[in-house]
Amino acid sequence: MAEARAVLRRCDPVLLGLFRDSEPPEAARMVLHLMDSRRVQKVLGREQFVLDSMMSLLERLESARQLMTQACPAQPGGGARSRWKALKGDSRSRTEDTETLLRSLEDKVQQIHNRRHTLTQLVHQLESKVTHTHTHTQRDTHSSPCLISSPCLLQKQQHERLEESLQKAQNALQLCDNQLNQLRAESEAALCQLIGCQRIRDELQVYASSLQDSMQINLLSFSQSELCLELRPRPSTDMSSNEPELLKLSVTWSHGDRFTLQVREGPPGLVEDGLSGRRSELSAALLEVMQCYLCQFQLLSEIQRLRSSFAIDWRPAQQVLVFLKSARLVFTLQVQDGYPGAGSARLLSALKDGRAVDTSGLKPLRSNHSLTDWLVFLSSAPMD
Repeated sequence: MAEARAVLRRCDPVLLGLFRDSEPPEAARMVLHLMDSRRVQKVLGREQFVLDSMMSLLERLESARQLMTQACPAQPGGGARSRWKALKGDSRSRTEDTETLLRSLEDKVQQIHNRRHTLTQLVHQLESKVTHTHTHTQRDTHSSPCLISSPCLLQKQQHERLEESLQKAQNALQLCDNQLNQLRAESEAALCQLIGCQRIRDELQVYASSLQDSMQINLLSFSQSELCLELRPRPSTDMSSNEPELLKLSVTWSHGDRFTLQVREGPPGLVEDGLSGRRSELSAALLEVMQCYLCQFQLLSEIQRLRSSFAIDWRPAQQVLVFLKSARLVFTLQVQDGYPGAGSARLLSALKDGRAVDTSGLKPLRSNHSLTDWLVFLSSAPMD
């Protein structure tokens, strides 16, 4: 019965009028309806997330055969989920602390209101007493002008003391008003902080759900102004078995609802000067950095595989690969930006005995040339 009252109080206080100890069926049905609606919304949210993930996967596929041959991605180890639960618990704890602070501030505000009311009554009483004393003094003066000055002096001193007490009461009332305004400002600041934490928590939940499908994420630290992540891609079946280099990112929030994304640890040249923009553009910036990261990891994995079969020299600053076919014949190839996901490799030059060789007729059969295609083709092509 108490749980039903608590649920109705959180959902809609008006529904408490329908709740009676002698007639609980209608209120109980309302509570069950609200709980079932909440469960249905959670299930629909999970189904919508799964459908979105499936559509994203289908959009990345080039053919139906790739869907049949591509291995299923491994499920994450749960590190991000456990850290997200810890983050959620920390957010709930901060919310409870803020609500406790708001309740204490409300109690203080009520106490100040009571003191202000008491002081107001005291001021009215003092003003009434001062007015009465002043009227009585004037009447006595007009009726008995021959009285000695001692009683008049005593009444004057009493009048001055009353005015002094009235001034002190007004100062105390002004002090209470100042304290009340200060407590209101603190209450509004605490409420704004609570709303900001809840908004950041909701946005982080969306980012974590969208990134967890393709990356392993570890949350290193989190605060109201900065977020630190550690990312490691899942190597696919056609990549090297070596573990990729860790990528640590930091997201710093600034005024004006803007962010700055920087790489703390990771491959050089991934993000030169950092990325910045509005909060709504953070998801696109993260996806851009991770795509570049995956492409670079795939490129380095391919070069590592080629080293075991060919005599090559990789120059990362120029994105150039030098292939020594023999002591007399040297080929130079260059990869385009976004390789191997978006760009391709092309043959720059060929030198035989130090002299340039015409390479216009050299081209692999495949349209989208990779470094592996080029090296396999050049190693078997006659160069007389």
